[in-house]
Amino acid sequence: MADATDLLVIGGGPAGLATAIAARLAGMSARVVERSRPPIDKACGEGLMPDAVARLGELGVALAPGEGWRFRGIRYLDGETVAEGVFPRAGGLGVRRLQLHQALARRAAELGVDLCWGVTAHGLAPAEPAPGSPAARRPGAAAPEASAPPAAKLLAAGAYTDRAGLELAAARWVIGADGLRSRVRRWAGLEGPPARRRRFGVRRHFTCRPWSDLVEVYWGPGCEAYVTPVGPDEVGVAMLWSDGKARFDDLLAHFPGLATRLDGAPPASRDRGAGPLLQRPRGVCRGNVALVGDASGYVDAITGEGLAVALHQSAALIEALAAGDLARYAARHRRIGRLPDNMTALLLAVERRPWLRHRMVRALAAEPALFSRLLGIHARVLPPARLGIDGALRLVYRLVTA
Repeated sequence: MADATDLLVIGGGPAGLATAIAARLAGMSARVVERSRPPIDKACGEGLMPDAVARLGELGVALAPGEGWRFRGIRYLDGETVAEGVFPRAGGLGVRRLQLHQALARRAAELGVDLCWGVTAHGLAPAEPAPGSPAARRPGAAAPEASAPPAAKLLAAGAYTDRAGLELAAARWVIGADGLRSRVRRWAGLEGPPARRRRFGVRRHFTCRPWSDLVEVYWGPGCEAYVTPVGPDEVGVAMLWSDGKARFDDLLAHFPGLATRLDGAPPASRDRGAGPLLQRPRGVCRGNVALVGDASGYVDAITGEGLAVALHQSAALIEALAAGDLARYAARHRRIGRLPDNMTALLLAVERRPWLRHRMVRALAAEPALFSRLLGIHARVLPPARLGIDGALRLVYRLVTA
């Protein structure tokens, strides 16, 4: 058994690494267990909202010189209609997921996080193994993946790191940061019902100079394309769509203007997909087990702030653990997700109704200052109250008359 640690973080992506970094800054010990080895890539829009950039700065995470590309706002394109909004204060940052992961891993190593790459967790270890449990098996005996006991309060001594249940990574707290299809969520009995409506994403990079300092969102029939500048000679293009299989090139054909811009630009990465995107767990903590990032629930990538939300969650989680009260984290988690989840639900409703989408983009095109104010609220640099009654009424008026 490895020496016990305060936090055992299962999953070494951005959410897991940010949680481990925050734990070390709070004076806790942390171990990260990740079955993959760096560099670790993932399908991602790769646009960091201003609040995510600020949060990385608070954690002391720094990109290498020349990595990333600043963007100042969002551009919506729906046929011939174009709406642009800019962030009221600091802008966002487009950065390759690989580069972001490397920066987080460097910072975690600097702070003394025990990084266990290439190590797979096979189940949660109960605090007091019962006779016949994996921990009590004879050496070499096989053990199935552990599942949550039926009791309401789950106490995990850590996680098994071999299938026989003989190697135990012991910890005071176990954190599931293992993504959309979280096994920790399942082991802790927090898995929710399967989604009825399924959305998927795929991403590819192209070698070409960014043509805009805005993230562009192209709206099409049943799909959207997100173009993020991620470097001086590279852009990332992420596609989102509903139901069924689809190829990147087939989806790109829905956006002839974008396809023309990318014509002749060589691909700079392999296509990477993700989904189904919607994940609704029964809760985000149980006993001494907590979920963070995509493992703790996910609605859709349509608003582009998944990384920002994960970084806010990691901060809230460490504050709750420092106070010894995971219930506090559950409450903060709900507050953190309330605004982005509502915004996502609204945009998904718009996405399913082309006539309403056309009206929305035309309304935002007619009110660029209002669009910018909405972006500031969306990126948490302005309070929701800044929309004001006048702003809400103007938006309604534009939607009705567009």
